[in-house]
Formats: sequence, C-alpha cells, structure tokens
Amino acid sequence: MSAPTYDPDNIFAKILRNEIPSETVYEDEATRVIMDIMPRADGHALVLPKAASRNILDIEPASLAATIATVQRVARAAKAAFAADGVTVQQFSEGAGGQMVFHTHFHVLPRHEGVPLKPHSGEMAPADEIGTAAAKLRAALSAE
Repeated sequence: MSAPTYDPDNIFAKILRNEIPSETVYEDEATRVIMDIMPRADGHALVLPKAASRNILDIEPASLAATIATVQRVARAAKAAFAADGVTVQQFSEGAGGQMVFHTHFHVLPRHEGVPLKPHSGEMAPADEIGTAAAKLRAALSAE
C-alpha cells in the first residue's frame, strides 16, 4: 500500500499562498501562525510549516524543527496573553488519528484549570472574537 500524497489544494496550502484570508498572528521564513476559526479555547492558534507535508509522518526534519520552535514560542505567548494555567499542544496524523486538514499543523490551546475544551462543533466563531484573540496573541508575541 502506497503512502497518501500531499494535496496542494488543501485549505492550509491555499492560506499559505494567500488565496484564502486568515487571521495571521506571526510569520517567519519557515512557518505561519493563524487563529483557528473554530476555536476550542480562547486563543486557539494553528502553527503551519510553509513547506508542503501531510503530517508528522512525512514532514522533513528541518521543517519539523522550525515548526516546533514556533509552537514553543506561540505556547509561551499564549499562556501569557490569555493568563492561562497551561497549554495544550495537539498534532493529528491521518484520518484515523483525527486529522481533518492534510497539511501538517499544530494546535496551540491556552488552558485554564477546570475549563474543558469546547466541542468541535464545525461552527465558525464570530470574526470579532477571533480578531480580539489575535490581537492579544500578537501583542504577547511582539513583547518577547
């Protein structure tokens, strides 16, 4: 059985090519950080490598290293920006692993003691909520 191939028309690839708008909060030569439009916690961000890969199973090690460094930076900023008690970092690989968009990405979710994650409802959050969270995260990232 052959490995699945990367689809260059997935939504994150389109976002990286600026074909679809996103609420970008950080970008460097290897990664882009956007706000999740269906947040499961206030401040839920996604870290995307710019290099094409489906998930952690096929990402090039250098791209993974750059991406995880950005994940760490965003996690620290998110904890500060949202006065969180902790941070959950998630990465899903392949459909059986829970992956829904087949471009490598990491979820960074600020967490508060005793507050469960919101269910994945498929409903987009209001743009002003996402914008407010993005501004907080952007400010924390620029203060580093």
